[in-house]
Amino acid sequence: MTNTETALKEAMTSIEGALGAALVDYTSGMALGTVGGGKDLDLTVAAAGNTDVVRAKLRTMEHLGLDDSIEDILITLSSQYHLIRLLRGQDGNGLFLYLALDSRRANLAMARHQLKRIENSLEV
Repeated sequence: MTNTETALKEAMTSIEGALGAALVDYTSGMALGTVGGGKDLDLTVAAAGNTDVVRAKLRTMEHLGLDDSIEDILITLSSQYHLIRLLRGQDGNGLFLYLALDSRRANLAMARHQLKRIENSLEV
């Protein structure tokens, strides 16, 4: 099991094209940990904004009567991928991993695979 800081650093080093990563509490919109980012990618703003995305999707699923769970949400921009992975398990309720990728350098399938592996080793 790894802690938040170690898991986020691993995301940045093991996922090709990673620009920034965060662990976010979507009940409050607060980032519990961040790594990377910069002037063009404010991870605290991204955490709050992506909280709205997660809440909207969960609300829509409820209105549709879908008895299912979200694995991840992908937002594609012209130069970036934004990947949101909801944490599973009793300790992960209300949390998601957020990863921003450079779409020219990233392999999206591998990024999803690596983020799932990191999620499985994360101890919150």
